[in-house]
Amino acid sequence: MAKNCHNDYKMKFSLDDEYPDLSLHNNHMAKVLTKDIYGKLRGKSTPSGFTVDDVIQTGVDNPGHPFIMTVGCVAGDEESYEYFKELLDPIISDRHGGYKPTDKHKTDLNFENLKGGDDLDPNYVLSSRVRTGRSIKGFTLPPHNSRGERRAIEKLSIEALSSLEGEFKGKYYPLDGMTDAEQEQLIADHFLFDKPVSPLLTCAGMARDWPDGRGIWHNDNKTFLVWVNEEDHLRVISMQKGGNMKEVFKRFCVGLQKIEEIFKKHNHGFMWNEHLGYILTCPSNLGTGLRGGVHVKLPKLSTHAKFEEILTRLRLQKRGTGGVDTASVGGVFDISNADRLGSSEVYQVQLVVDGVKLMVEMEKKLEKGESIDGMIPAQK
Repeated sequence: MAKNCHNDYKMKFSLDDEYPDLSLHNNHMAKVLTKDIYGKLRGKSTPSGFTVDDVIQTGVDNPGHPFIMTVGCVAGDEESYEYFKELLDPIISDRHGGYKPTDKHKTDLNFENLKGGDDLDPNYVLSSRVRTGRSIKGFTLPPHNSRGERRAIEKLSIEALSSLEGEFKGKYYPLDGMTDAEQEQLIADHFLFDKPVSPLLTCAGMARDWPDGRGIWHNDNKTFLVWVNEEDHLRVISMQKGGNMKEVFKRFCVGLQKIEEIFKKHNHGFMWNEHLGYILTCPSNLGTGLRGGVHVKLPKLSTHAKFEEILTRLRLQKRGTGGVDTASVGGVFDISNADRLGSSEVYQVQLVVDGVKLMVEMEKKLEKGESIDGMIPAQK
């Protein structure tokens, strides 16, 4: 058991003294954390010294929104999910549709198993992307890592990424060492990520020492992008204009495989287990960590009374094209998979491909003034 002296000091105070006031909170953590669970876990710390107070702090500081259920907790290392499972298992179940502690996650990164995806109508589908996160074994996660660890992750990442060849050949841009011209170009390409300002992230310790150890790598074609040391160790994104999701997904799978092979040569694979799939900072991203999405024009369908129901039945979600909580502009939406845990990468991207194809057909029908009632899908 790791020694966390500050935690030992807190144990001088009673459970009642230390238990947080969650009476006004609306997040998954607050829903689950009873005084009894807190009492069982408060004396524990992981081998790197992460405690239950560290896990819940962001959820204590951010009560949430009456209509938006946030997660309210983060992991500080791979072991957090094991050491604090009395708290995290029910949160995971709550967030991921009843996923049980005995359930096994499916991983499938064989792009050949995706059916279709190269035939989405480019007059409607403007761009396609698939992204995920990866955590590197042997390091603590961004809410907990030290400057030295963060810099070691960056060094290892630069080494791995700079050895990529062919369509993956590219360049790394450190946030604290790029020229003004490079910065302007990355902003123009919408590649640059900013210092986190969301209190959900800052209260979890994600913005410490910013921008030290952070950076962006992209291939020369600007279709494969890796963010280093943002919310996760690595954020990997494959994207391109138009509707060829098959091509985007192939590049995503091949690129991830190549990167992991290089990390494994340095004895640092990616964190993964058969229950939770890929281990990431936020429990909401466990499993595949994957968001496969397209920007698609649906001006008619999006005003149809059954639009929300159609999305739910297809297991898809919508955002404005500016990201979470943004409005649609000109009937263009970012449509992506709603699930992360319990189903595979191929399955989740297949839902996007099939669902978007159906919605584009519905849009065309509505343009002609025809009814789509006979096209409403069954629940997936």
